[in-house]
Amino acid sequence: MNNSDYGIKKNFGFGLMRLPTTKFKTIDYKQINDMVDYFMANGFNYFDTAHGYMTLRSEKAVRKCISSRYKREDFILTNKLSDGFFFKQEDIRPLFKRQLKACGVEYFDFYLMHAQDRNNFKKYKKCRAYETALELLAEGKIKHLGISFHDKAEILDQILTEYPEVEVVQIQFNYLDYEDASVEARKCYEVCCKHGKPVIVMEPVKGGALIKLPEEGQKVFDELNNGSNASYAIRFAASFDNVFMVISGMGNMDMMRDNVSFMKEFKKLEDSEYDAINKVRSAFGKLNLIPCTGCRYCTDGCPKKIAIPDLFACLNDKKNFKNWNADYYYGIHTKNGGKASDCINCGKCEHSCPQHLEIRQLLKEVAKEFGK
Repeated sequence: MNNSDYGIKKNFGFGLMRLPTTKFKTIDYKQINDMVDYFMANGFNYFDTAHGYMTLRSEKAVRKCISSRYKREDFILTNKLSDGFFFKQEDIRPLFKRQLKACGVEYFDFYLMHAQDRNNFKKYKKCRAYETALELLAEGKIKHLGISFHDKAEILDQILTEYPEVEVVQIQFNYLDYEDASVEARKCYEVCCKHGKPVIVMEPVKGGALIKLPEEGQKVFDELNNGSNASYAIRFAASFDNVFMVISGMGNMDMMRDNVSFMKEFKKLEDSEYDAINKVRSAFGKLNLIPCTGCRYCTDGCPKKIAIPDLFACLNDKKNFKNWNADYYYGIHTKNGGKASDCINCGKCEHSCPQHLEIRQLLKEVAKEFGK
């Protein structure tokens, strides 16, 4: 399947989950407009959002910065049916209508069953979510049905077997997760190939974890002198034959310019670059990092308002990168409450974590380290 079959111009997409904000934490629409214009001017046209992204503000950014400023046929828009916003089949169509209105469009090019795993797949089946999406497909309100997925390969195989109508699959895929036993990126990719489903890649830089490398790994890429850390990560994902789209959440214009620079005229990785990536992967293997991607699904339902990804980043920095100001940033993130020690062990965070992290236990480690 070629990108042109979907109306997609290039194999790189703008993920709208980590948008720039002002110093007052409001959405920086001016900067987003500039980023969108730069993205479109360089021949890219694929955008990805979801109802809950940026605490319900991402879809509004689509309307203000994309759909109100460009012709509908000039851009491709993906949205998702997310677990936390429906509880029975009757909820789905009203939610879908709100999503269309919020984005300022009359249809979605791709509509994904969001963050499927062995647990919420049961809910989607019970609520006949797939069947409802297929009705919307028949009505022309969505052009292509897909899923985004966070679980083991055997569960993905089950879903695609039960719902062969699914056209595309979005998976977490990067060089660090490629052989990871919890993510099973390679195995999930192979399941997609088995079922003939083109792959959309999310988290190609693992929430930014592949930007700030261990010292040993950074030396490897520095010796190549061929591009940024992000370029190796994104090109790794895009170099697989069954991958037709790689999505990156870009938080500022510098990220946008860098990514566009190497994806505008995309070239697959060379053998020397694959060798370098294997060495960087080995360098990561020597560390004890919390594999959090910063998606922030865990924070939405936290009753104590704990900024879990930020606190995990502080612990990673302090223990593995010897970051001298990790304590300072921990203080920033917990200034108005939400310390790791405030966790009441309700478990809501673990239910929503795509990485299936033992968050409650990890928060105890954070509390132990920063409570000294």
